[in-house]
Amino acid sequence: IIQELESVFRGGGWNVIKVIWGRDWDPLLAQDVDGVLVNTMNATPDGQFQTYSVEPGAYTREHFFGTDPRLRKMVEGISDDDLRRLSRGGHDYRKVYAAFKAAREHVGQPTVILAHTIKGWTLGSDFEGRNATHQMKKLTKAELKEFRDRLYLPISDAALEAEQPPYYQPDEDSDEIAYMKERRAALGGYLPRRVVRPRPVTLPDSASYADLKRGSGKQAVATTMAFVRLLKDLMKLGDFGKRFVPIIPDEARTFGMDSLFPTAKIYSPHGQHYEAVDRNLLLSYQESITGQLLHEGITESGASASFIAAGTSYATHGEPMIPVYIFYSMFGFQRTGDLLWAAADQMTRGFLLGATAGRTTLTGEGLQHNDGHSHLLASTNPACVAYDPAYAYEIAYVVEDALRRMYGSSEEHPHGEDVFYYLTVYNEPMPQPAEPEGLDVEGLLAGLYRYRAADRDIDLTGAGGMECPRAQLLASGVALPWALDAQRILAQEWGVAADVWSATSWTQLRRDAIGCEEWNLLHPDDEHRTPYVTRALEGVPGPVVAVSDWMRAVPDQIARWVPGDYTSLGADGFGFSDTRGAARRHFHIDAPSIVLAVLTELARTGQVKHEALTSAIERYQLLDVHAAGTGSTGGDSG
Repeated sequence: IIQELESVFRGGGWNVIKVIWGRDWDPLLAQDVDGVLVNTMNATPDGQFQTYSVEPGAYTREHFFGTDPRLRKMVEGISDDDLRRLSRGGHDYRKVYAAFKAAREHVGQPTVILAHTIKGWTLGSDFEGRNATHQMKKLTKAELKEFRDRLYLPISDAALEAEQPPYYQPDEDSDEIAYMKERRAALGGYLPRRVVRPRPVTLPDSASYADLKRGSGKQAVATTMAFVRLLKDLMKLGDFGKRFVPIIPDEARTFGMDSLFPTAKIYSPHGQHYEAVDRNLLLSYQESITGQLLHEGITESGASASFIAAGTSYATHGEPMIPVYIFYSMFGFQRTGDLLWAAADQMTRGFLLGATAGRTTLTGEGLQHNDGHSHLLASTNPACVAYDPAYAYEIAYVVEDALRRMYGSSEEHPHGEDVFYYLTVYNEPMPQPAEPEGLDVEGLLAGLYRYRAADRDIDLTGAGGMECPRAQLLASGVALPWALDAQRILAQEWGVAADVWSATSWTQLRRDAIGCEEWNLLHPDDEHRTPYVTRALEGVPGPVVAVSDWMRAVPDQIARWVPGDYTSLGADGFGFSDTRGAARRHFHIDAPSIVLAVLTELARTGQVKHEALTSAIERYQLLDVHAAGTGSTGGDSG
């Protein structure tokens, strides 16, 4: 492993210092004129060195030095006990100090010190180098005494024989205490403390989001492109705009971000010293030492590290930066979830963009690209605020609120909140509607609002004169247009009036509900708190059917708090096709499938006849994936 680690670091341009053997090996190495000792060291497997650390000196003499007559001769005058005490470099203070001195004096490269140590060192023969060390919870009295002797602690045998062995506390005027106090003072105090030097920034006004709120008219635009358009506008805002750090672990054109090349440029510490193959295009590659985009190549781990570095700069450097890390949604939390957990642990702020989101939008890319669960993974990260917006104006409101929370100031969070945002955006072009009149912005940010109420004047022909059946359709992201289509079909063909709700964040709804339950549990005598999703759907007529381009477990996050009957549709399991329509028919999340789900719930309560279910299956050919429409078209970014 030592050579492997050394080659990795040296290949990466690092200076490598190895501290492998203690100074008691130096006389033996001085005799090694023909290199046999060094060769034996290099050829010995790591596991064998672990065995030498727990065996007596006679074992080492036979199996390590006994392999060559020249090695046997080297240790003829050394006792077995002295062979047992030959130390590893990481336990030789002089060697370690020398390594750190060399590291501090080396300039021009980062330095790594590879130190060879023994797990459980000084804890006694039953602990040192043993695989079971992690399972061992206590020291025996004999091991305690051995530990005391090895550390030269002034504790008597009688004290160690007591039921509770004592802690060792050096005198206040001892060298040890003086040294520890000196080092704590140099480090800034006795406990680790995050020092944030707040630098207020002026947030964009509401006019900066006006384009997205106006919609796209008849032009078909994917939400990925809508976000990029907003990002481009925000990056033009003087001092605030320069704080954005777009991070791309792929080809920028995949996400339509080539429009940023001419103005923001791609960062390169050396500038651009080649002619780009696309130099004749208006939006050609442009690299610069002052570039703002980090074009990482295919390395999600490197991009995640850049996200953390930029997202913590408000604390580490007193400069608030706004990382915007955009990736295929399948390749974010699934590939680098551990790094994104570290981002939360380090109080990173910024935006994660799960682009080309959903399980059915990337037709033909393969199952490895079809994301149906990243929102579930994101929901496990307490610092991650996740949204699945359907339209551009929703993105505008979410981003505006996110910047306010992370980079603004409030009474509760005077220096901003330690959260980061995850937005899933799609590559499916569609006309982006303008912000509806009377938009419920509070509901949009909370995770759910009524987008379109049912037409109360629907034709009841064929409904037998009964009172109009009602239903509620909850949809997120790219599924909202399917719900709207289902609303139309239900009204026109089945006499069912359905309201359509945009579920911008299933996760936020769940967290709010859990927070309410926690409050109610611990404050039984105070006013009872009701989850937002319960209040929003309280008293609405009919069953609730939820649909998304995610597996059912995503909308099912809120099931427990939905009053009344609740069912969900989702893209569970494997499956992709040559067309989006066929994939959605396969998963039964398209508009006709939503219609069937509503009719099924209504039939269960006797509001429609059971025969309507078979009729709907046959009418829409729901058992035949080939009968589905092709769905909309579009490239990676739309």
